[in-house]
Amino acid sequence: MPNIIEITEYSAVELDMYVRLNEAQLMHYYEPHGGLFITESPLVIGRALDAGYEPISLLLEKKHIETQAKELIERCHNIPVYTAELDLLKQMTGFQLTRGALCAMKRKELPSVHELLKTAKRVAVLENVMNPTNIGAIFRSAAALNMDAVLLTSGCSDPLYRRAARVAMGTVFQIPWTFIDDIQHLKELGFKTAAMALSDDSVSIDDPQLMKEEKLAIVLGTEGDGLAKSTIAQCDYTVKIPMAHGVDSLNVAAASAVAFWQLGKKEPCK
Repeated sequence: MPNIIEITEYSAVELDMYVRLNEAQLMHYYEPHGGLFITESPLVIGRALDAGYEPISLLLEKKHIETQAKELIERCHNIPVYTAELDLLKQMTGFQLTRGALCAMKRKELPSVHELLKTAKRVAVLENVMNPTNIGAIFRSAAALNMDAVLLTSGCSDPLYRRAARVAMGTVFQIPWTFIDDIQHLKELGFKTAAMALSDDSVSIDDPQLMKEEKLAIVLGTEGDGLAKSTIAQCDYTVKIPMAHGVDSLNVAAASAVAFWQLGKKEPCK
């Protein structure tokens, strides 16, 4: 039977992870043995469960217990299911819950870059992309447009942050990812690197030689400033998306979708 616990006030220590701890604190919850993250909405929670993440507890809007959250409760077996009316949940969390569902889950140990890229041919590399919304949008495009993995520098927002995972529609649990400290590792693994940046020596994104590369890493930079000059200098290609109407660049999430669509094709354009 599900362990349903109705909340009338939220001082209970069991609710700290939803109410009083920020995402950085959750990340180190069991330090040195890993941490937690909060995921939101039945769809995203379900995709995390599909990927083998272990649920700790659920926090649900009361009216969803017997409706859209019923399957989630069944899948999570005997974990605590905290529930309250929507107004109290909004007061507790400080935001409007998407479809009235949150789940606290244990983090997994991330794979090494070498392990992640054993069979990969097309990967995305994100340098210091700090906005969780952009991280989520990039992951969704990467999953949909033939990227085999996503690598992030330490300056990026964590893909398991609630907002990033929600914007990604749970694809952060479907496409492999990990953190990388030096893009030179990619060259050691046989990848050519393509920096998405505007410069005098940039090649067009549909350049035939670029399209022929067997293993290619597409490197995208932070919002506003783009890639560091030192990163561009390390890459084999500097690549641009041709623009019209005097527009000089795209948001990194939009640019990623264009790049993944073009460079993720299985055959070169003819």
